[in-house]
Amino acid sequence: MDSSVKHVPGSPAGFTAEQIRDLFQVPDWFPGSHPLMPSVVSQGRKPAVRACGYCHLPNGQGRPENESVAGLPAGYIVQQMADFKSGLRKSSEPKMPSVAGMVLIGKAATDDEVREAAAYFSSFHLKPWIRVVETDRVPATLIKGGMLILKEGGKTEPIGQRVIEVPEDLERTELRDSSSGFVAYVPKGSLKRGADLVMTGASGTTLRCTICHGGDLKGIGNVPSIAGRSPSQMARQIIDIKNGARNGPWTQLMKETVSKLTDGDIVAITGYLASRTP
Repeated sequence: MDSSVKHVPGSPAGFTAEQIRDLFQVPDWFPGSHPLMPSVVSQGRKPAVRACGYCHLPNGQGRPENESVAGLPAGYIVQQMADFKSGLRKSSEPKMPSVAGMVLIGKAATDDEVREAAAYFSSFHLKPWIRVVETDRVPATLIKGGMLILKEGGKTEPIGQRVIEVPEDLERTELRDSSSGFVAYVPKGSLKRGADLVMTGASGTTLRCTICHGGDLKGIGNVPSIAGRSPSQMARQIIDIKNGARNGPWTQLMKETVSKLTDGDIVAITGYLASRTP
């Protein structure tokens, strides 16, 4: 067993691999960069309520396999937890570990714990976290730990109609470094096509996102911001709403909006949104 102490750039802290894997004790590399975490965020509550900050990170920036919750309205977060608890929010892929985990947490968390976590994460402003690159070819990838990582050997392959989102620095991401972000590769032309869909609705394909999410796409009231967030995360939400896996009260307005979107549309929309300043 590896008992060595791990470090990340810019942090005096050190954690062992065992500590970093502990779902009930957040490896907080930069404790001075955020307010004091509520207990449910820093430690959770055994046996079923994992520390929120473990998956979503202490600053709420999140990772492709879960969700960036930084800066989401507290009311929105509370409603999503209620939807997980009631069964109104699921995943189109029943084996998706992150969603299955959130369903269990939603059922086990108390109302006070949910409110405390929501207030904490909503206090942040999402920082730039995703670097978007348009390209015809991408590094070959494989799935590990619920996200894509680069295969060894440096081979490339056609991107097709995909978003390929990978860590900028895999080692730091695996250490749950809350200051190391991601790069998202999208097909060439995605940003222009995505801008047309997002900002104008592109001749009836969908409604322009700015109607509900604001002209700057940074949210209005309890409607969440969508600028600068992970395209992997946003694509899953669009697909889940389109397929009926998400049925919460606030998703109803989205159903008609996403009903006609093709996979290519979803790639373009989420790539463009990810490229925007949060």
